[in-house]
Amino acid sequence: MFTSENWQDYELLDTSDGERLERWGKYILVRPDPQVIWKETKKHPLWKKVDATYHRSSAGGGGWRGNRLPEHWQIGYRGLTFLIRPMGFKHTGLFPEQAANWDWFSEKIKTAGRPVRVLNLFAYTGGATLAAAEAGASVVHVDAARNMVAQAKENARLSGLADAPIRYIVDDCKKFVEREIKRGHRYEAVIMDPPSYGRGPSGEVFKLEDCVDELVGLCASLLSDEPLFFLINSYTTGISPLAMNYLLNLRVAARFGGKCRAEELGLRVSETGAYLPCGASARWEL
Repeated sequence: MFTSENWQDYELLDTSDGERLERWGKYILVRPDPQVIWKETKKHPLWKKVDATYHRSSAGGGGWRGNRLPEHWQIGYRGLTFLIRPMGFKHTGLFPEQAANWDWFSEKIKTAGRPVRVLNLFAYTGGATLAAAEAGASVVHVDAARNMVAQAKENARLSGLADAPIRYIVDDCKKFVEREIKRGHRYEAVIMDPPSYGRGPSGEVFKLEDCVDELVGLCASLLSDEPLFFLINSYTTGISPLAMNYLLNLRVAARFGGKCRAEELGLRVSETGAYLPCGASARWEL
C-alpha cells in the first residue's frame, strides 16, 4: 500500500456507514465513500461539530449542507499551498492520498542529477504539477477543464511557484499527446491521473478501460532515452492495481527495462489506526 504520513493540514478522522469524517485545515467535512461498508458507532466528538456534509440526491448528483463553510480556504503540504473549494460530486479540489506519490517522485527528481521534464496529464488543480516543479522539474500541465487549470495556476501562485517552469494547457489529453509525438517532444517522466469517465473540451468522450492501454502506449513514445519514471493512477474499481502493473510492464518496462510496482493508495484513519483504500497507483522506474 502507498501511503503518506506527512500531512499536517489534512486528517481522516473517522469512518462509518458510508461516510468519512475529515479535517481540512480548521474545517470539518463529511463526505460519502462507497468503500466504507462498516457501521460503527460514531464515537469521534467531531461527528457532532461538522461544518458541512455532502448529501447525495436520489435524482443524481447532490450538494453540500452546512452554514459555517466559506467558499474556499487554504491548506498546506510540505511547503505547497492549495485552495480547498467544495464543489459538486463531493470533491474539494484536492486528493490528499496522492501525497504518497508526490513524496515518491519528488525524491526521484531531486536526486536525478539532471534536468527532468514532466508531462502531467489529467492534471486537475495541480497537486502533482506543483510537487514536481518544487522538486526542480519543468512541467507541462494538461487538463480539459479550464476552471481546474485556472485553480492550478492559483495554487502555483500561493505556493510561490508562479514563475516556475510550468506550461499550462487546456486540451484533450490524448490529442495533445499525439501532437507532442509529431512535434518530436520528449519527457523524462509522465504522470497520468485519468478519470473513470470524462469529456474533453470539445466533447470528446474518455472511458478509462477503453482508452488507457492506447494512451499509455502513446505516452511511452514520449519518453526520452533516459526516462526517470511513469506514474498512473486509477479510481476505477474495475481496474485492479495488478492490471495497471501488467499494463506498465507491457508498454513501458518491455521497452526501457526497469521495474514496476502497483499498490492501493491508503489514508490512515485516526480513530482506528487502520487504512481506508483510496484508489490505486502503478509506478515504473529504472
